[in-house]
Amino acid sequence: MPGNVSDIPGYTYGASTVAASSATLDDLQRLKISVDFTEQDERYLRMAGTVLEDQVERIVNHWRANIIAGIPHLARHSRSLDGSPLPDYLARSNRRFQQWILDTCLRPYDQDWLNYQQEIALRHTSVKKNQTDNVVSTSYVPYSDILAFLVVLNDTIKPYLEAKGHNESDVAHMHEAWRKSMHVQMALWAKPYMEIESSSLEW
Repeated sequence: MPGNVSDIPGYTYGASTVAASSATLDDLQRLKISVDFTEQDERYLRMAGTVLEDQVERIVNHWRANIIAGIPHLARHSRSLDGSPLPDYLARSNRRFQQWILDTCLRPYDQDWLNYQQEIALRHTSVKKNQTDNVVSTSYVPYSDILAFLVVLNDTIKPYLEAKGHNESDVAHMHEAWRKSMHVQMALWAKPYMEIESSSLEW
């Protein structure tokens, strides 16, 4: 289970302020069946969580500083409208990004997890972006960019899964479980985007 999260700014997993997801647990089960997410995958995600838990800061820095920062149309979403840095915003969102890795691997995929998937998605849309940290940045992150970046999340996580000396089979199974979870989450995140009246503008 993820460790102490009380000091993570804006992290509200399981809080009463998080609205119930418009997707149901039955919807989640359907998605898990579609990607063939099994009990074995759950076990290997837990294993991945133990492997990644002391690496999450390094992983997020890799994604943010080494990759996203070099892609202007992605980097702008963590900056002010004139392109200047927002270091506090970046630091706070990085902490949540790190915790998201742990939640992916170590949380049970129950109602609280489902609700928070919707919350995460909404914080990338015009409904809630910038509100958590009270900043002025881009009004939303296009869903197409989030989905496209999934390739990077999947490819770059593997070296970190290999870092603790697990055998090739275990690493492959952890990686497969991670990829399946990413697809389930992206499918869930699509729903809030589709429910926004102006969704065609946020693609």
